[in-house]
Amino acid sequence: MTNLLVVRLGAMGDVIHTLPAVAALKEGHPQSRLTWVVEPQWAPLLDGNRFVDRVIAFRRERFFESLRELRSEAYDLAVDFQGLVKSAVVARLAGPRRIFGFAAGIARERVASMFYSNPVHTSAIHMVDMRLDLAAAAGARKSTTVFPLPPGCAEGELPEGEFVLASPLAGWRSKQWPIEHYRELAVRLRELGIPLVLNGPPAASAELSRVEGAMAHCSGISGLIDATRRAAAVIGVDSGPLHLAAALNKPGVAIYGPTDPALNGPFGDSLQLLRAPGAVTSYKRGAAPDASMWEIQPALVFDALKAACFA
Repeated sequence: MTNLLVVRLGAMGDVIHTLPAVAALKEGHPQSRLTWVVEPQWAPLLDGNRFVDRVIAFRRERFFESLRELRSEAYDLAVDFQGLVKSAVVARLAGPRRIFGFAAGIARERVASMFYSNPVHTSAIHMVDMRLDLAAAAGARKSTTVFPLPPGCAEGELPEGEFVLASPLAGWRSKQWPIEHYRELAVRLRELGIPLVLNGPPAASAELSRVEGAMAHCSGISGLIDATRRAAAVIGVDSGPLHLAAALNKPGVAIYGPTDPALNGPFGDSLQLLRAPGAVTSYKRGAAPDASMWEIQPALVFDALKAACFA
């Protein structure tokens, strides 16, 4: 039996984008025991994953406890899908015989590649394809791209009939669509008799509740997965909930601005991409929505949504 270690600590969208590569890795080593190291808040994304035998929730505040769990087994090889110094260090501390990771210039932090015994080059553009190439170098089997996600669990109230689910928040505000635009969109959707539901963590309850005409739905990851599965369509920005919707092949609209959709866009073709013609790819972490996000008007989103999902 081969012992495999996967390192992808976070965040939500990145864990989702790594699921196909890990599935392919397991299929390439069918007799292996595969362990995935992840930060505890993202571990629910791996619940019931048939390609993962063990999940280690690595807690930095309990570093030595996590390290003992990590070292409780001997690994033949590790694959660092994150490409950061911190993830490379976790892979090295596990003591595998070989470590696969992205080569310098591809890894998010060049120094990380110094920790790998097998640095891997790729010419792929999208994050999902890049990670599939990395997995292939470690012996993965080329197969149909799959996203083995859990079913989720109902949290809070949702409309009984059709609804559109939006997740307005993102890791940094420059990627967000202005919250004011959701108010107008909610009004337009009511013309079709379809409510707009805004999902976010419990800490965002007050902010989401201020959007008149929309229904606030606060939940953890399991509740978000359940709500996404039940939604008739989704609206999202470059954040984990959008990549979840794409992985579940949900129809809807993806709104992009300062980030490159070729690299970080929704995988697959279920979501229609909207981006202002003059949008500049800057990855600038601003404290307010990027100007290009303001240019995408609610009427444009409504028309795209109506044509794609409610024609």
